[in-house]
Amino acid sequence: MAVLSSSPECGKRLRAERERLQLSLRQVEALSRIIADRWRSSDFYIAHASLADIENGKLAPNLYKLYSLSVIYGQEYDQLAAACGVPISEARKDQNALALPSTYLIGQVPFATDPSTPSAVELREKLRVERTNLMTKILRTWDEVPIPLQQLDGPNPMYGYIGMDDYTLHPFIRPGSFVRIDPRQKKISGAGWLTDHDRPIFFLELRERYVCSWCEMHQGRLIVIPSQQSRRPAQHLRYPLDVTIVGRVTGVTMNLFQPPQTGLLAYR
Repeated sequence: MAVLSSSPECGKRLRAERERLQLSLRQVEALSRIIADRWRSSDFYIAHASLADIENGKLAPNLYKLYSLSVIYGQEYDQLAAACGVPISEARKDQNALALPSTYLIGQVPFATDPSTPSAVELREKLRVERTNLMTKILRTWDEVPIPLQQLDGPNPMYGYIGMDDYTLHPFIRPGSFVRIDPRQKKISGAGWLTDHDRPIFFLELRERYVCSWCEMHQGRLIVIPSQQSRRPAQHLRYPLDVTIVGRVTGVTMNLFQPPQTGLLAYR
């Protein structure tokens, strides 16, 4: 089970790590035997001749041997795999590019069993007081960032949170939703869509707040267009003086059931 093809560059990196620690081939072999004994599997064992072939680019380490090397050399497994040519940083992008054919149930994520991780209810309560904002700005104000939200802190793509009082695009995007934003898409077009479900949605930065909405450009004005159900009026803003287009919303995660919509009723 090889994780990578034989690579001279990978071999050079592994040899450099071994020499940095002043270990001989046979010493690495002996250390790998300890790991193999612990896990009761010969897959973790690395014979000195095999390690020589790996360092010379003649042989690719399998998953288990690469694990042993990462432990012996004191390196993170992912970092060592990346140094040997595995595109670790591209995994999420590759996942998003794949469309599986069947509907399936996503299993429980590992951090769900960690007692130090806040529950979904606790996270919801923590976010309830937040206004519509970019996740990077929200997380900067928190002393501790829960593991489920750490992956949302990044510029490519960007992520936004829809405040609990923000019904601008209800029910297409409900309060409390997370949205994925592509900052490369900022061009607003009035054509190319047939229904409201297909209409482009943009994340916008106003002078004192953010808004996630449909919009149009007309004579130097950007018009923020809320959904009909929100009962909110359209806003006409000077562009780019009063509004900045953060990017187009390309994905959304939201609840399908919510408590009574007090924020929505206020507009009726």
